[in-house]
Amino acid sequence: MKVISVVGYKKSGKTALVSALVQKLSGFGTVGTVKHMGEQRLNPVETDTGRHFDAGADMVIGITGTGTVGMGTTGTELVSFSRGSDLEDALDMLCDQGFDFAVVEGFKESNLPKIVLGDLQGVSNVFFRMPENLEMHEEFTASLVGMILAQPDRYTLEALIKKARNSPAIRKAGAIGTFTGIVRELAGDEKTSRLEFEKYEPEASKALDRIRKEIKQKEGILEVLIHHKTGIIEAGEDIVYIVIAAAHRTELFPALSEAIERIKAEAPIWKKEFTEKEEFWVQDKEQDRKQA
Repeated sequence: MKVISVVGYKKSGKTALVSALVQKLSGFGTVGTVKHMGEQRLNPVETDTGRHFDAGADMVIGITGTGTVGMGTTGTELVSFSRGSDLEDALDMLCDQGFDFAVVEGFKESNLPKIVLGDLQGVSNVFFRMPENLEMHEEFTASLVGMILAQPDRYTLEALIKKARNSPAIRKAGAIGTFTGIVRELAGDEKTSRLEFEKYEPEASKALDRIRKEIKQKEGILEVLIHHKTGIIEAGEDIVYIVIAAAHRTELFPALSEAIERIKAEAPIWKKEFTEKEEFWVQDKEQDRKQA
């Protein structure tokens, strides 16, 4: 799922831009939107969420300080309130349901790739900045859509499993196995608060694709899917997903093990660790140990 956030000051034209992007992206697949809300209610007629619906969004999710509510294009409520839900939960919800795109209005503090309207400062991961309330010409909107299509995909484990089940070869499968790597908080006396991952592109993506293709060529392996996250990942959160469909379990488990070991050894993905005492790039510390 491709994800983009549109941020700017109040009355800067955020909703107009989101609506224009939704209308264009709907020609490429299903689109969900996410927006801050002042109350736990979606009104498909009188609010900004109504403009999202009118533009062609298949689902609109509103997030308040106390919960989340979502509605489909028919106006029927599909997602109940849930205390403590946040932007990541909403995006995972859309991804799990197989949406192709998520357009987020607001949430300037997030790490999502952003289109920024006006001179809003203190925003990370900006890939395009434009004037406020700019008229959305057809060619300009199309160019923005092209940039969004070039963004990396977001996956959940559930979405990858669904993708494996949709493989033409799944009829020959007797098992689907998954591996999820998470941030380990405690290792002996050390406490890790978070990790930061950085991919050296395009080599990292090429390495992951090579590993996937080579393992898929093994006897009995029908599908291999790999997704490795980047950026800051907090303790206990997911880092990497591997999903493999195989004819038999005896072929499945060795393939899962090989996949994760090869990812760690072959993919140029750098890891920075933040502990209570220090922060360091793991590869540098390992190199220092070898030289000691």
